[in-house]
Amino acid sequence: MPVGTQATVKAITPENLVELGAEIILANTYHLFLRPGHELIRDLGGLHRFMNWDRPILTDSGGFQIFSLRELAKITEEGASFKSHLDGSSLFLSPEDAVAVQEALGADIMMCLDTCIPYPADRNETLAATELTSRWAGRSRATQKETGQLLFGIVQGGMYPDMRALAVEQLLEIGFDGYALGGLSVGESRELMLEITEHTAQLLPQEYSIYLMGVGTPEDLVESVFRGVDMFDCVMPTRNARNGMLFTSRGRVVIKNSQYSNDPRPPDESCGCYTCRNYSRAYLRHLYMSREILAYHLNTIHNLYYFVSLMGAMREAIENDTFLQFRNNFYALRQENVYYT
Repeated sequence: MPVGTQATVKAITPENLVELGAEIILANTYHLFLRPGHELIRDLGGLHRFMNWDRPILTDSGGFQIFSLRELAKITEEGASFKSHLDGSSLFLSPEDAVAVQEALGADIMMCLDTCIPYPADRNETLAATELTSRWAGRSRATQKETGQLLFGIVQGGMYPDMRALAVEQLLEIGFDGYALGGLSVGESRELMLEITEHTAQLLPQEYSIYLMGVGTPEDLVESVFRGVDMFDCVMPTRNARNGMLFTSRGRVVIKNSQYSNDPRPPDESCGCYTCRNYSRAYLRHLYMSREILAYHLNTIHNLYYFVSLMGAMREAIENDTFLQFRNNFYALRQENVYYT
């Protein structure tokens, strides 16, 4: 899912997203709750009409943003008290509030408010946060209205396999429309992230969508799909595009490097995106070094096309029962060959 935190995927239009093949995007409850406000968006016809996007939208609950601003936040049984990073005003978000805000936004998939766990965290801290997340999940499910919107529970549990299992057990008892893996890619090693991802995904019923939140690199996507994950979101393709890093089938291209100053090739010769069909590495480097706005636009189109196409290729490989061959070919092509067993 391309990340459209504030009802926009940075540097491109919804029409660009449709053209590059995006089927669903993510927006953020916390940021839209602060500005412009969920009631305003509801009164203007909901998030789809507000941002002119007629395909599905998933909204994060805001739990990770509150965790990121934990110096400004206080977590209690009732919910999260925090200060706005915009103007310092005091605000409160309960599990019930998080669902109500997402219902007002009109999201197709809503997330329960969760308590994110820092890394590292000891067992006592992890257990307390995991059980609070489960209690909040029960309150979220109980307050949900019959609107046709889906609600996902978020599996916490830190880096402790037994606590991940406890979280899964508690969430399955409540019952949700899908399940997300939270609290990963927060500073732990990639090997540990993949280990916990695989362990947790195997505990969840395969008839439900499994969503790994905030991940990740192309290698992360391939390895997590290999371990049973279905859905992802990450700011990496858009953020890295604005920082001049392009993802390609043969690895990363840092477009500001002088080696591309007179390179007539597209960013990726096997890519069919608008950028690769029309522009050279030399031109993209010139735009980036000149700090032209068009650089962010063209780079973002390419990176998102690459990520969306990668996921599409994996879906096709799974349908054809050729995923292992796909995975081997993926690594064989890459210049920075990092293979995980």
